[in-house]
Amino acid sequence: MQTAPAPAPARADLATHEVTNQPDGFADRNLYLLDAPLREAARREAGDWLDDVLSPFGACVGAGEVLDRGEAANRNPPELIGFDRYGRRLDEVRFHPAYHELMALAMERRVHDLSWTGPGRGAHCAHAAMLALFTQAEAGVMCPMTMTYAAVPVLRADPEVGRAWEAKIVGGAYDAPLVPIAAKRGVTMGMAMTEKQGGSDVRANTTRATRFAGAGPRAFVLSGHKWFCSAPMSDGFLSLAYTEKGLSCFLVPRVTPDGARNAIHLMRLKEKLGNRSNASAEIEYHDAYAELIGEEGRGVNTIIEMVHHTRLGTISGVLGIMRGALVQAIHHVSGRRAFQKTLIDQPLMRRVTADLALEYEAAAALVMRVAARFDAPTPEGRAFARLAVALAKYLLTKRCANFVYECMECLGGAGYVEESPLPRLYREAPLNAIWEGSGNVIALDVLRTLAKAPEALDAFLAEVGAAGARRARLGAAMAELKGLLAGGAIHERDARHVAERMALILQAALLVEGAPAPVGDAFVASRLGETGGLTFAAHRAEMDEALLLGRAMAG
Repeated sequence: MQTAPAPAPARADLATHEVTNQPDGFADRNLYLLDAPLREAARREAGDWLDDVLSPFGACVGAGEVLDRGEAANRNPPELIGFDRYGRRLDEVRFHPAYHELMALAMERRVHDLSWTGPGRGAHCAHAAMLALFTQAEAGVMCPMTMTYAAVPVLRADPEVGRAWEAKIVGGAYDAPLVPIAAKRGVTMGMAMTEKQGGSDVRANTTRATRFAGAGPRAFVLSGHKWFCSAPMSDGFLSLAYTEKGLSCFLVPRVTPDGARNAIHLMRLKEKLGNRSNASAEIEYHDAYAELIGEEGRGVNTIIEMVHHTRLGTISGVLGIMRGALVQAIHHVSGRRAFQKTLIDQPLMRRVTADLALEYEAAAALVMRVAARFDAPTPEGRAFARLAVALAKYLLTKRCANFVYECMECLGGAGYVEESPLPRLYREAPLNAIWEGSGNVIALDVLRTLAKAPEALDAFLAEVGAAGARRARLGAAMAELKGLLAGGAIHERDARHVAERMALILQAALLVEGAPAPVGDAFVASRLGETGGLTFAAHRAEMDEALLLGRAMAG
């Protein structure tokens, strides 16, 4: 084998300048050990066992080669292959090899199933933290990982249909080829719920299910369309369709029990703003084989458990997006000088980056507390989890896009070009606000939970009560909220106000109880005080900037 010649050295006589005053690249870091807010919150909620999982995981996803795969997967988006060369339908999605490598890595590291086999307390914290860490390398592959994870409780609720699928998820490995599940080392799951005419109003769906004669009591065929099918290369989908008894939930496999390709036609792939590495499709069912899962006519009640768990995925993804942007900003301003000072030593830049670090502290504490409550053994705990995940999804997803923009601005023009990770993070930032219920849907869900499950509010007040007694301003905010909620039914137009205030109060309480005192004090003063502004760092609250920045880049 011939050795490639070494590249010719640059000609000194053609050099116009020497490149200086630019930070080194950000790679080959342990993304978990570098992140004191996440590490402390995860250990606080789940226990020290999580270190043994997340420390090697953080090193893995922070490796330069993994970051490079994430970039390659996004620069080479998936392609729809509708037909083979002879005109036979394929309905397949072709991905860049980097995408398959990342999917294999995610399943090898058990992002999709650790919560269902973990040692007990905090198993869902492990899933949430892994999602947040992996998102910093590549967000698109976390969509199928989240849905595969979230399908498990639905499958377990109906073991007659779900047992064989769960057995291929829990402990399963990535196995991309389209073959019957019995021949696969592992499977992934997707979801297909919404239709053109209804969107989030799934009761407006028109897809119909009729019994598949002679194939058993749970066998049906589906006819209709789905406006969004997330991860259409998955091995199976949970989908909604109407039977004679009403809207029902079905498991639709890509390959039928007799080994044939199911009649799921991929009409086109969505040309999305972000999430480019991951495919989302419009599909049609042409008498596609499906199996009823759960009780016929109660499809929303069946699939809502998957939606509940995917919402944990959305807030974990937001946490990863925020963290990915924050480390790029701090790394840049720590390695570049202007006006005779390093940027991070300029008072206003220091204030901005410290305030962004404070916002991330509150996000990490909230996501880990919400994830911990997914393990709750009591009805009250489970009610709180449903309320809290909605509160977190509402606030964090609304804050994320502007957070990423502020981080991008810290890099100036260097943050606006595609060689930087910031444009990809910025395109990704709105996604989790829209998926699994947009802002209005989530805020109204909060009102419905408060009305239908008063134990959720009781659990919320118990969560924040002790902290309110320790900080007067937080206590005053809580008293105001109690007065609002005690006034009877909340009008729908006030749903966003209620959701935002509840989420901010919960964040403040978690920081007061769990973070160093200056962190909690700064959050209460800046987010609940009277001096708060409309943009980051547009307040006059006292902040220990050195502490916040040191915790943000702990390694």
